[in-house]
Amino acid sequence: MADEAKPTKIAVIRCETISEICPGAGCFAAFNGRKASFADYDENAQIVAYFTCGGCSGRRVGNLIGEIKGAEPDVVHLSTCMVKSTDCPHVDYIRGVFEDAGIKVVEGTH
Repeated sequence: MADEAKPTKIAVIRCETISEICPGAGCFAAFNGRKASFADYDENAQIVAYFTCGGCSGRRVGNLIGEIKGAEPDVVHLSTCMVKSTDCPHVDYIRGVFEDAGIKVVEGTH
């Protein structure tokens, strides 16, 4: 039996405000279909965390970074609503928390 490749573990962070009107279906459709920002992942990739920023200032990110690291993501996707739809004023801080924790950051989901 050949060794299977280690699956890529993906975390997705989304905008708290937008989460009130968006169920995240676009993010999951893009992941499940390996489209848009998920196009380069193979069928073994997994979403291991899906969460919101906690509202403006991105307060939840700092509180959750330990738990997120515990899920051992290889990459964190900043959802499309954070990077394209809302012009999030805290996206640089949020990105920095993950980068400082040694986690690769990708902008966009669908």
